[in-house]
Amino acid sequence: MEGQEHIVMLPFMAQGHLIPFLALARKIQQRTGFTITIASTTLNIQYLSATIASTSNSQSDSNIHLAELSFCSTDYGLPPNAESTEDLPLSKIGDFVAASTSLEAPAHRLILDIIAKEGRPPLCIVSDMYFGWAANLANNLSTVHVTFTTGGAYGSAALVSIWLSLPHRCTASDEFPVPGFPESYRFHISQLNPYLKAADGKDSGSRIFQPQISLSTKSFGWLCSTVEAIEPFGLEILRNYLRLPVWSIGPLLPTDALKNSSTLDSSVSRQRAGKELGIPAETCLKWLDSHGSDSVIYISFGSQNTISATQMMELAIALEESGRPFIWVIRPPVGYDMKGEFRVEWLPQGFEDRMSKRKQGLLVHNWAPQLEILSHKSTSVFVSHCGWNSVMESLSQGVPIIGWPLGAEQAFNSKMLVEEMGVSVELTRGGQSDIARKEVKRLIELVMDKSGKGGEMREKACEIKEQIRAAIREEAEDKGSFVKAMDDFVATILSTRQGL
Repeated sequence: MEGQEHIVMLPFMAQGHLIPFLALARKIQQRTGFTITIASTTLNIQYLSATIASTSNSQSDSNIHLAELSFCSTDYGLPPNAESTEDLPLSKIGDFVAASTSLEAPAHRLILDIIAKEGRPPLCIVSDMYFGWAANLANNLSTVHVTFTTGGAYGSAALVSIWLSLPHRCTASDEFPVPGFPESYRFHISQLNPYLKAADGKDSGSRIFQPQISLSTKSFGWLCSTVEAIEPFGLEILRNYLRLPVWSIGPLLPTDALKNSSTLDSSVSRQRAGKELGIPAETCLKWLDSHGSDSVIYISFGSQNTISATQMMELAIALEESGRPFIWVIRPPVGYDMKGEFRVEWLPQGFEDRMSKRKQGLLVHNWAPQLEILSHKSTSVFVSHCGWNSVMESLSQGVPIIGWPLGAEQAFNSKMLVEEMGVSVELTRGGQSDIARKEVKRLIELVMDKSGKGGEMREKACEIKEQIRAAIREEAEDKGSFVKAMDDFVATILSTRQGL
């Protein structure tokens, strides 16, 4: 009976959401044998298909089906073939979320087809937090709606609470309390992404984001891409705020990345992201091999973020003056086509050549094998935008972070990493802030110094690494939190089938 159950998944159209949805589909499929259908637009389905095809062990993937939902970006004033946030400037993301509500009709047709074929509705619909419309779909089609947040518990709780209550509008101060968080907690206006900062309840951002998030808070329950032991505080806040079951189903990382080998197989990142790397993984690993243990700084701002030209110049000068080896995943600065050609004038004259000759710096244009770099013994610290996928990858390898949040809920993640976990220091916020080379060098020295604060951060990061790995333990007498949460989620959803 169980093998015939069917779950439909509706991810938001962004790389940082598609990857965890596919990882979750695989985990559910491996544990249950259920059929999973992931539905998205044509280009996202092509991307997921390529990702699945590049995976060496695809035995369980035969029960993961991909379904295309019709979507025409130009109908909504968006550029042709804009089917992912990566294809758009930040100013268009709100319009894109608004346009994505049009997926409800094709998703409805898809589920009616499944019902016609199987004689009953899918077991549940799992949708992204920004696809609250899927709750209506589930109600209309006599099934259960579950929200999957691809962020952490603390960051998701802050994002949801701030969107639904706009506390920054209730005070003249730059600091404000957030409903659901302890009274003593203060968030800062500079931690809000541009849409949230501008929101007043009547603006276009509020009209787009508030209804979707609000509908998601009325789901049957939430799945959260985190680990029970690493976010006890965030999970408590999220559960109390939503008053719903919240299952912590992380880490959604490749199993190979959670083993105790010092260096990963060089295809892990390719399998995870399904992207052509800007540099062969082997070249990267060979370069890392030539540097000492805990000596290399890794810098990356995620799949769709970049910094300003001024910040880029200042960061380059600071890295060169630090004398420390580094790998920098670099894209054109804010205001330019991020997928376009990189221009030499964005960096100090002769910078890339000097770094290459001295073997001090490796610049990777576009995509880097991130998990392989983070797992390498030479990597000491990660200068990161604090996107949740990157945070989990870094902590799963025990690598402390220098935070530079740029958008979404990244500043909330950064706050949590500094204040709750003690594994990070924050350099700056946003793509327009001033950064001083002196401060960059100071923080690099602080984190890489094994005595004092840097040593403490490394110790805490290593403890969290062990907690993340313990979450996937299968031993009957000592099951990890991922295994418990996944089994409980499945049992609970199956019990609703009987109740419907």
